[in-house]
Amino acid sequence: MQIKKSFSMSSRTGRDLQRYNHGCRQVVGCIPYRCKKTDQPSCVQGTPVDDLEFLLISSQKNPRMMFPKGGWEIDESLEEAASRETFEEAGVVGEVEVQEYLGTWSFKSKSQGTFHEGHMFPLRVTEELDDWPEKTVRRRLWVNFSEAREVCWHPWMKEALDVFASKLSKRKEGPQIFHLLSDEGTVVCCS
Repeated sequence: MQIKKSFSMSSRTGRDLQRYNHGCRQVVGCIPYRCKKTDQPSCVQGTPVDDLEFLLISSQKNPRMMFPKGGWEIDESLEEAASRETFEEAGVVGEVEVQEYLGTWSFKSKSQGTFHEGHMFPLRVTEELDDWPEKTVRRRLWVNFSEAREVCWHPWMKEALDVFASKLSKRKEGPQIFHLLSDEGTVVCCS
């Protein structure tokens, strides 16, 4: 799903609008990817993971690499939050692949000592921007699948990357059932 929305050049701050689920902060993130060969008209359907590059970003506070993620706020859908966070942190825009929802992970924030619930999507990058809100505090790095698994700091994000790779390998096998979370947190199914 391509989010047709203009973004602010300032990152959202504060926790006033933050979503929580039974005390767990809700975050959403994306695995931004693109085709290695730019001359391919469509590289998604049936593309092996080895033909893709993945975008990781540095943490604001240290050089650790990760996929973009951040708070899911009450005034936006899961897809809008995923797209916004990816724009703010990584400076890319694209299609949030809702039908390829990767899952939900529970993890403990080392900096805050609280539990978070992380929702992850693939995001097919359609544009890489020269300027974005967190350009001065983050570094971008395009890498292949193996390198992404090696340098990504968070184990739960590596698991999301593995789920994406598994879904890519199954795309040639026909329709599948995917489970998505609605804005209300309920599970809906679609094929």
